[in-house]
This record gives sequence, structure tokens and C-alpha cells, in this order.
Amino acid sequence: MAGKERIAVYGAGAVGAYVGGYMTRDGRDVTLIDPWEQHVKLMRDPGLQLSGLTEPENFTVKCNAVLDRDLPPPGDIGPFDVIFICVKSFDTEAAAKRMQPYLAEGGFMVSLQNGINEGTIAGVVGRDRTVGCIASSISVSMWEPGAVRRNVKLGGKEHVVFRAGELDGSVTPRVEKVSEILASVDSSKVTTTLMGERWSKLIVNCMRNPISAASGMASNACDTDDHIRRLGIRIGAEAVQVAMAEGHPLEKLLGMPPEQVLAAGQGDAAALADCDKSLLDGRAKRSDQQRPSMAQDMVKGRPTEIDYLNGFVVATAKAHGIAVPANEGIVAVIKRIEAGEIEPSPEALAGI
Repeated sequence: MAGKERIAVYGAGAVGAYVGGYMTRDGRDVTLIDPWEQHVKLMRDPGLQLSGLTEPENFTVKCNAVLDRDLPPPGDIGPFDVIFICVKSFDTEAAAKRMQPYLAEGGFMVSLQNGINEGTIAGVVGRDRTVGCIASSISVSMWEPGAVRRNVKLGGKEHVVFRAGELDGSVTPRVEKVSEILASVDSSKVTTTLMGERWSKLIVNCMRNPISAASGMASNACDTDDHIRRLGIRIGAEAVQVAMAEGHPLEKLLGMPPEQVLAAGQGDAAALADCDKSLLDGRAKRSDQQRPSMAQDMVKGRPTEIDYLNGFVVATAKAHGIAVPANEGIVAVIKRIEAGEIEPSPEALAGI
């Protein structure tokens, strides 16, 4: 049975709307807040359309959605016990400041984002009011207002999608509550290695997001192209090396041991063959139309999170004196595309 806690989802994009829609269907007291007026109106009536690869995932749910600029002052709405921050990384600080006055006594914020943003949120509301949560291999997209599609199958028992954790790795009632809330969406657990989980997700995002965004190709097409697929592996290998230097225990990356990805990127032929096979086999797990979030942003003409993904790896690598030419190269290409100097194409990646 759904709990009585008041929940806000700040940033009802693909991920925020997806989880908020499921929470609403589960009977929870949840408010979705977003700046896109048409999207907010449609989520209210006729309702948010959610879809996936199986029939039970296709449903419409009327949501309590509020336009950000129309958010009533504190005291007239809320306060919220749990606030999920689901905005792009570059909007994290502004989002935390915006929602801080709406936190209930004893309430907390949950970073449900790409990148590693818990520190930014903690800088606004304090570490004691900050929780992290990874959405692993969720692959949702929103190409029109009021509709979100999931492009991969549900994790279920095979893959735990949501991993909620404290910054210090402790197991607390509140992270157990976050896991319980998200269990209505897909499989969830409490993690005692939040930063290791964060880095694992970051590495996967670094491997997948920019190659699709820069090439203009969907994920399966990227994996079919030998050069682009192996560029993703090299990007991942560099990021693994940086994460290991930071001392974080890593999870499997797209089903591959991080040591295998590292070896493949450093020229081990057997490891490379294994990674090739894993990525090629992985095409069957998603639709041919699936594009990661950065590629969706590129198509929509929006700013990307490149500085918070591969750019973050580059910055952290410098502190350890680690060379990361593939990550530096992909950052440069994305920046050129964003500046309008070149168009997304497979040729844009040829020199990396």
C-alpha cells in the first residue's frame, strides 16, 4: 500500500514523468513540477501516456502536475517529505535552491539524474538532507509533450534498475523508503556503495550518450558500426581507469566486467572481442529507435550534459595525471556540434 509521504518530482522530463506517472498510479501523493506548459496541461488531462515494450506498460494516468512558474508559495503547497530532482545536471543547483523552501522538516532531496550531482544538492540543503539514486538502464524518451516511452524491457529480477543510497553508504529508513517508492516503477534496492554505482552509471553514459549524439545515429546503429562501437569501448576504458584511481568499486558495465572494458580499451584482443560480442548481442534488448538522453537533446536543439559526463571524466583524470584522449576528443566534437560548426554525422567521430 502506498505511503502517506508527500512527494514532489522536480523536472518532469522523460525520467521524472515516467517515475511520477507510476507513483501516481500507485496511489501516492505526488506532484510533478515542470516548466513546459503544454506538457503539464496534457499530464493533467487527458493524462500522461506511458508506453513500453509490453502491453501492461501502456497506460494513461492523470497526474497532479504544476507549471513551475505557477508553483504556489511555500505554505500553500507541500511541504514535501521527498523531492526527486530530475533536471539536467547543469540545472541542479538552481533546482535545489528552488525547492529548498518546500522541504518538510525531516524531508530530503533525491538526485535521480545522470552525472554525479549529490555534492551540488548537498551544498544547498546539506548532506543530511541529500540522498542519491541511480536509474540503471532505464532508457526512456519523450519526443512529444504528455507522452513517455520506455525503449528497453523492464529490469525485474534480471536487472535492478533503481539503486538508492546514502552518501556515506549507511542503510537508513529514508533510503529504504526511496527504494520502496520506486519499487512501484521497476526493481529497486538500497546500495551501500552509492559512489561506485554513480561512477558505473557515469561510465555507461560516457560510453553511450555522446557517440549517439555526435553521430546522429541510434544506439543499435552505433553498435553495428565497428569504429563507433570501439570508440565507445575506448571512452569507457579511460573512464574505468579514472574511477579506479578515485577508489570506487565498480559494477558491471552493460553486462561487462570493468576490468574487461579497461583491458579492451588498452589493446587486449581477447577482451576487445568479448566486449564487441556483448555490445552486438545487446542490440536485441532495445528498440532500433532508442537514443540516449544526450542524443535526444541534440535532436531537439537543447544543451547537452557533456561537461557533466565525459567532461567530468576529463577534469577528474587531470587530477590523477591520467591521459584520456578519447574522452577529450568526444567532448571537443560535441562542443563543435553545439556551436554549430559541424553537423552530427558518423564522420564527426572519424578522427577520435
